[in-house]
Formats: sequence, C-alpha cells, structure tokens
Amino acid sequence: MKKYKIGYTAGVYDMFHIGHLNVLMNAKQYCEHLIVAVSTDEVVRANKHKAPIIKYEDRIRIVEAIRYVDEVVPQTDYNDKITAAKKYGIDVMFVGDDWKGSEKWARIEEQLKDIGVDLVYLPYTHSVSSTILRDKIRGQ
Repeated sequence: MKKYKIGYTAGVYDMFHIGHLNVLMNAKQYCEHLIVAVSTDEVVRANKHKAPIIKYEDRIRIVEAIRYVDEVVPQTDYNDKITAAKKYGIDVMFVGDDWKGSEKWARIEEQLKDIGVDLVYLPYTHSVSSTILRDKIRGQ
C-alpha cells in the first residue's frame, strides 16, 4: 500500500454511521494527514436537493472528534475537486468505490492525474447509508 503525505475526502456525514467511519478509517491508512471536507447545508440543498438532518455545525464537530481525522474543512463547492486539491496541497483524494466507473469520477480522476494527485477508491459499505437511515425513520 502506497503511503501518501496529505489525503482528502469529502462528504455530507449526515446521521454519522459505520459507512462514514469505514471511509475515514480506510483513508487514514493511506496518508499521514487526512483532511475531511464536510458539505455545508447550502451545498447539500443545492446538490442533493434535500436538507441534511443534522446541521452543518454539528456534523463538523462529529467529524472533528473522529481519531482518524487530522483536519476538517468546509466543502463549499460540491463539484470542484481540483480547486480543493490545489488549495490543500493534497497528493491523494479518496472516494467510495460505488463511484468507480462513473463518468463524473473518471473525468475527475484524469483532472487530478494532470496535477499529480492520485485518486483512491475505498470500499463502500452497502449495508448502510444516510438514505437507508432516512427511509427506516420514515417507516419505509
């Protein structure tokens, strides 16, 4: 396994669950310093077309408390991964392997490669997600 200096991943981290923890734990194995971007409430509403259950300030505090996380930053642009990569000086970005093969992430992977940043796909936890939790709460 290649060890990177600065890693980066981003997410909403609403209703923090074992899938979130798995991504952060796995990402930290690959890097010395893990930066986690938490989507602001505005970003979630604009890009996922729903409001988060847990407000941004609380999601930040939860993610900051995870021992695998070295730094937490706001994600204010859901789609611009290249600016984030340059801003934080990362050498690796992490994303769930449920995105592998998608047009969006294939394009991002090429753009990252152009600036010397690797993209690592981490195992996605299929048994749980914030959507699954929302459905269970609603009784669906």
